[in-house]
Amino acid sequence: MAVNESDMLEFHWLMDMLETVEVGLVVIDMDYRVLVWNGFMENHSGITASRIKEKNLFEHFPDLPERWLKRKVESVRLLNTRAFTTWEQRPYLFHFRNTRPITGTAPYMYQNLTISPLSSADGNVRLVCLMIYDVTDFAASRQALEKANDQLTLLSETDRLTGLLNRGTWESLLEAEYERCRRYGNDSVLVMFDIDHFKAVNDTYGHVAGDEVIRRTSAILQGSLRHADLAGRYGGEEFAVILPETDLDGAIALSERIRTSIEQTPVDTENATIRYTISMGVAPMHDGIGTPVQWIRESDAALYVAKEGGRNQVRVAAAASTTE
Repeated sequence: MAVNESDMLEFHWLMDMLETVEVGLVVIDMDYRVLVWNGFMENHSGITASRIKEKNLFEHFPDLPERWLKRKVESVRLLNTRAFTTWEQRPYLFHFRNTRPITGTAPYMYQNLTISPLSSADGNVRLVCLMIYDVTDFAASRQALEKANDQLTLLSETDRLTGLLNRGTWESLLEAEYERCRRYGNDSVLVMFDIDHFKAVNDTYGHVAGDEVIRRTSAILQGSLRHADLAGRYGGEEFAVILPETDLDGAIALSERIRTSIEQTPVDTENATIRYTISMGVAPMHDGIGTPVQWIRESDAALYVAKEGGRNQVRVAAAASTTE
């Protein structure tokens, strides 16, 4: 009798522990009927143990990944070994609402999952235990850190005023594009341009108005490019664009479109409406270009010719003109 009382006491505290532990415990048989459903699962699902006991798990939770879970459970049963799934592989098994006060903005409870075989006295596995761990705090912290790192990376690669690539990042991409063209012989064109008489804009209307002119130029440029094109702010009022897989005619047509759009789009400031123009130099990649710097020089030389020719125009690099 004394032994039975001891067993009962042990069983009582054991069940109390299973009911109150901050881990979801679900024991199912091979027909996916629920045999154990602890307090964690009751609290987060809103379904009591008495209501779900002996019932099919998938009938109560039709949004469970049935095929995936059955494959996992069957593997655990046959191999008689545990299986693990992290929130990074599958964010959750049960779609529970996130109730954490600190990470309350997370859309749902992130979960790690362990599936354990439960062997009978004869060694056969007839039951399986699903253990669900709430890892929302960890997942939310990891995601916040990754988001912060992405923002830092973005800030380090872009120009704050325009949102275009900064010079260092753009030059790195130019080197990559140059090597790609050298290796595969692809068409690619480099365009350099700057704002005509920009110093006069600053001197006459002030630097705030000058910044607005630069921002407007950047917006028109970005609105004119394809997703694959690479635009950067090369200097104060100077911009650079790589046009991959583009021939010279296509680059000239695009440049003319940008130039015309800027000419026809005045910038309204508090003090005045500013009309301005740009000059552009176009240089296609060719075998005679030995380095990325030389490619820039050809485009820059064409830009200089456009300036000397009266500004507000597009000029092609001399090497390309000779080839034509």
